[in-house]
Amino acid sequence: MLEVIILAAGQGSRMQSSLPKVLHTLAGQPLVLHVLEGARKLGAQQIHVVVGHGAEAVEATVSAPDVQCHLQAEQRGTGHAVQQAIGACQAESTVLVLFGDVPLIAEQTLREVVSAAKTGVAMLSANLENPAGYGRVERDPQGQFIAVVEEQDATDEQRRLTEINTGVLASNAGALKAWLARVDNQNAQSEFYLPDVLGLARLDGEAVTVVCSDNVFDTLGVNSPQQLEQLERLHQASLADQLMTAGVLISDRSRLDIRGRLECGRDVRLDVNVVIEGEVSLGNEVSIGANCILCNAQIGAGARILPFTHIEGAEVQSGAVIGPYARLRPGSVIGEQAKVGNFVEVKNTHLGKGAKANHLAYLGDADIGDLSNVGAGTITCNYDGANKHRTTLGDAVFVGSNSTLVAPLTIDSGGFVAAGSTITDDVKADQLAVARGRQRNVEGWQRPAKPEETD
Repeated sequence: MLEVIILAAGQGSRMQSSLPKVLHTLAGQPLVLHVLEGARKLGAQQIHVVVGHGAEAVEATVSAPDVQCHLQAEQRGTGHAVQQAIGACQAESTVLVLFGDVPLIAEQTLREVVSAAKTGVAMLSANLENPAGYGRVERDPQGQFIAVVEEQDATDEQRRLTEINTGVLASNAGALKAWLARVDNQNAQSEFYLPDVLGLARLDGEAVTVVCSDNVFDTLGVNSPQQLEQLERLHQASLADQLMTAGVLISDRSRLDIRGRLECGRDVRLDVNVVIEGEVSLGNEVSIGANCILCNAQIGAGARILPFTHIEGAEVQSGAVIGPYARLRPGSVIGEQAKVGNFVEVKNTHLGKGAKANHLAYLGDADIGDLSNVGAGTITCNYDGANKHRTTLGDAVFVGSNSTLVAPLTIDSGGFVAAGSTITDDVKADQLAVARGRQRNVEGWQRPAKPEETD
C-alpha cells in the first residue's frame, strides 16, 4: 500500500504574498494540486497534506475523499512536519514524502523512488552546477551513501559537492516513524531535518538507495516570484514541444500558455499569445489567431478563430468563422459554416448553419435558424430586470441593422425586420416588420448659430 505525505505548511515569505505559497498557480492551477495529481498517478491509496500557514485555504483547495490534512501549528523543520502525519499512516505502508512547492516531478522518477524503497529507504538526488541552498549528499570513496548535510551545517569541502538532496524520500511507514522519533534539532537552524532519518537508517544497517535524476523538473521548486515565472515558462515550453511533436503548428512556443488540457486534431495552427484554459478541444485544420483566449471550448474541424477572440464555455462547429474581436459566452453553439464577426457578443445562443452576425451585435438567450442574417447594431433584449427570456428566429430570417428584438419574441422562417426597428410582437413567415418613428423633414429649418465672440 502506498501513502503519500505532502508538506504544504510553509509561509513562503520570499513570495511577498498573503497567499500561501502552495496556492500560487502554475499552468492555471495551484502548485499543490499538481503534486496531488502526481500522487494519484502513482496509485496512492491515501494522501496526507501537512498544512500550517493559511491552513484553512489550503485544506479547502485540496479537499477530496482520498486526502487527509494534518496541522503543523509551529514550523520546526521538515522532520517535524512529517511527524504530524506519519501517525495516521498504516505501519506496513510505503510512505512517499513530497513537497507542495515542487510541482512537476516526473511520474517515472517517483516510481523509481517508490520501487527502491522496497529494499530499505530511498531518496531522490540530483547534480546541479549551482547547488547553493540545497543539502549535499555525502558519499564514501566507494560511492555509497553516508549522509545528507544541510548547507548551513556543511564544511567548505562539503559545500563543494554538487549532488544535492531534493527532499523526496520513501520508506516503510513504521520504520520512518521510529527514525523520526530519534531525530534531534542540534543544528544551525535548530530544526528537525527529515534527511537525518537517512543517516539513522544507515546506522541501523538499512540500505539507503539514492535515485539520482537528470530531469530539470525533478528539482525545480518555487520560493519566489522569479522562480515561479521561470518554472512556468519551462513548463509551457515543454507543453508546446509535446504539441509540436504531435504535429501542431505553433508560431512561437514562448508565447503560448496552456492552463488546462488541450486536445488537437491534425494540421492545427496556433498563432502568438494564445491562452488555453480548462478543457479545450480543437478539430482537424482548426486555426487560432493571435491573442485569442479559449476556455472550456470545443472547436470543430476547419473552423477559424480570428485574432483577439474570447471563447468561454462554447462550441464552434465545423467550418465556422469567429472574430476578430468576438466574444462567445457560456452556453453558445455556433453552427457549421456560421459567422460571428467583429465586436459581436453571443451568450447562451444557438446560431444555425450558415447564419451570420457579422458585426456590432449582442445575441443573448436566442435560437437563430439556418442562413439567418443579423445586421450590425442589433441586440436581443433578453432581460426584463427579473427574468431572462428567449428570442427565436427561424431559418432565413433577415434582421436589419440597428434593430432591437424584445424577448420573448419569435420571428418565423423568412421573416424580415426593417433596419432601425424595435420589435416587441411576433413576426410571421414572410412578413416585413417595421417599428420605427416616421421620418419628418422640416422645411426652412435653420441651424443654431454660435454667439459671436467678444473681446
